[in-house]
Amino acid sequence: MTHTFDRRGFLGLAGLAVGTAALSACGGSSNSSGSSSGSTSASGATTASSAASSSSALTTPTPMSSANPARANADLVIWCDNDRYPILKKYADQFASQNGITAAVQVSTDVRAQFTTAAKVGKGPDVIIGAHDWLGQFVQDGTVQPVPLDPNVATQFAATAIAATKFNGQTWGVPYAIENLGLVRNTDLVPNAPTTVDELLAAGDKVVKAGKAKQAFVFQVSTAGDAYYFYPWLHAYGGGIFGLKPNGDYDPSKIIVNNAGSIKGATEVQKLAQMKLLSTSIDYNASNAMFQKGEVPFIITGPWSIAAFKSAGIKYGISNLPTPPGGGTMTPFLGIQMFYIAKAAKNVAFAQEFVTQTMTNKDVQIALYEVGQRPPALTAAYDEVAASNPDIKAWFEAGKGALPMPNIPAMNAVWAPLGLAEADIVAGKAQPTARLNSCAQEIAKAIASSS
Repeated sequence: MTHTFDRRGFLGLAGLAVGTAALSACGGSSNSSGSSSGSTSASGATTASSAASSSSALTTPTPMSSANPARANADLVIWCDNDRYPILKKYADQFASQNGITAAVQVSTDVRAQFTTAAKVGKGPDVIIGAHDWLGQFVQDGTVQPVPLDPNVATQFAATAIAATKFNGQTWGVPYAIENLGLVRNTDLVPNAPTTVDELLAAGDKVVKAGKAKQAFVFQVSTAGDAYYFYPWLHAYGGGIFGLKPNGDYDPSKIIVNNAGSIKGATEVQKLAQMKLLSTSIDYNASNAMFQKGEVPFIITGPWSIAAFKSAGIKYGISNLPTPPGGGTMTPFLGIQMFYIAKAAKNVAFAQEFVTQTMTNKDVQIALYEVGQRPPALTAAYDEVAASNPDIKAWFEAGKGALPMPNIPAMNAVWAPLGLAEADIVAGKAQPTARLNSCAQEIAKAIASSS
């Protein structure tokens, strides 16, 4: 997962109607600055068109109507979130000029849902940007097409980023950013990063006893839970969501949310709740506010939160997630942002060229990094920005060894049930074993009904 990035960010991904909060973490920020040269059409769609003979100043575009998403009248149409709009507008203009065509960039308040709606009636764009875990559903629905990325070009990207673009042995996109959770600490309160949960709690308690903070540690839960933040605790003990096939793909027939490792991880989360460190009343906004006000020395979050911390004047450090008691390395899911090409693209050749040649350029990947502050997927771009930005290197290190979120359609059956199971455990309404067993049954039933 803006962002007003409540990884409801991932609860939202349980269905197609993913809100803008989800879009941020998974695709863009809802808080943007910038400007666009757009005009709102009768349909409510806002476009930023560029002809081969002209270019226009960037002003903030008005998002297209969520009730009536419609394709702009141009040879190449791109849908994106507000933050990435200025960058894509700039390079779409250049591409249009070089190829003697017209291009339009449209801002969507909910790329996934609006693209799905428009694609059904043939009024969608040629290219969209979004999260890699939308991929399986897109392929199943027949709304996107494979992307002919040159194998030599693919090797220039982080291997995990390329893996996230794969489905059924084919490549379906070009990655541009990687994101994941990490541990952020207030360095005025805690100079050194803890490596274990026990060290974290001891350091946090010391700060609280000194009267410098109200609570040792926090991460978001909310009344609906948040499976994205819950997952690393399960995985640390050998649990998770799905088992893997021999080839490394996720296997939806092997649900492991209730295996021994997952239950152990949930039990550790339950202990934190019993210590009054976690609560269903604490969501994304509440947890961020606590850290911004200096009320907690530690928070688990992602790069989408850093701008707010900087604005609040908090001195911070980013490190790997701490190892829980008796557990292994706590690794988060990786989220990959990528470019998709629509199955019904009006001009497939132009769409393919724009995505596989322009969007794989180092300068473009760095420009996208500058508005999103996520590590670039292109290795050369990452190396350049990491050399001058320690945050980017820290996020990358925090994600080492992590797997991309499952991009299979079965994930639509997971986020909401697993989040609610976490919420019940945190609230003390249920015990881990019984609640995760019922969660596994609910997920299996939902997968079966959708197949």
